[in-house]
Amino acid sequence: MRTQDTRSWLSVIIVTGLVAGAAVAVSTPAAAEPSRDPSDVAVSMQNRSFATYPSAEAAPGTEEGTGEDYDPWEPFNQRTFALNYGLDRHIVKPVAKAWNKVVPAPVQRALKDALHNVNTPKRFANSLLQGKVTNAAREVGRLVINSTLGIGGLLDIAARAGLESRDTDFGQTLGVWGIGPGPYLVVPFMPPVTVRDGIGVAIDSLMNPLSLVAPGVAGIGMTAGKTVNERAENLQTFEDVEDSVLDLYSAVRNGYLQRRQKAIRE
Repeated sequence: MRTQDTRSWLSVIIVTGLVAGAAVAVSTPAAAEPSRDPSDVAVSMQNRSFATYPSAEAAPGTEEGTGEDYDPWEPFNQRTFALNYGLDRHIVKPVAKAWNKVVPAPVQRALKDALHNVNTPKRFANSLLQGKVTNAAREVGRLVINSTLGIGGLLDIAARAGLESRDTDFGQTLGVWGIGPGPYLVVPFMPPVTVRDGIGVAIDSLMNPLSLVAPGVAGIGMTAGKTVNERAENLQTFEDVEDSVLDLYSAVRNGYLQRRQKAIRE
């Protein structure tokens, strides 16, 4: 019975992940400066690329197969991770290098800020669901300022005025409500998730305003633009982190779970 339940969960989350990946841009952390420490960049960038890169440290207090480090689908995950890693090296990375040569840095930053601005409804709703009224009000203020003075979000004027964004998503909301993460999962063409975070991605997709105007097309365009733009921004940092670990799969998994635990605690 347990085997059947596991397979059922796997099927549901794989389908959810593929649909969400084609429909919406995956939630991203708040805009950050490109000069950050390599391990910090690696952990935060796990939501932005096909092949994700780790913090070299494992999540503290976790053990294989227990608690937050639950990976019962590891054989499947490792094969999918290898697929995503190959796509990154042979497609995303070369495109990102070309992007850096063609697109000026100010334009890259403007695109990043605009995509972040579009995700304001997601951050606003989840802040309210987590009881963070101040954060929700801050997101409203940021949206008004950046959509007007910031030319539709191309400039993050609100951040310069001291209104920093606090990223949040529905997976984090479920964690705040006390729902456990479930098994770790790597889906083709998607960043790593847990069962809880996979459900969160699907719910967050409903809060993307562009998906109401152009379902599917808007999500694919946002995801592609975000992936290439942010991959290009951190080419050297990614290489440094990649070279610093021996077991890339385990390091990515532990780095992702550590980041999610920290997000929920805070």
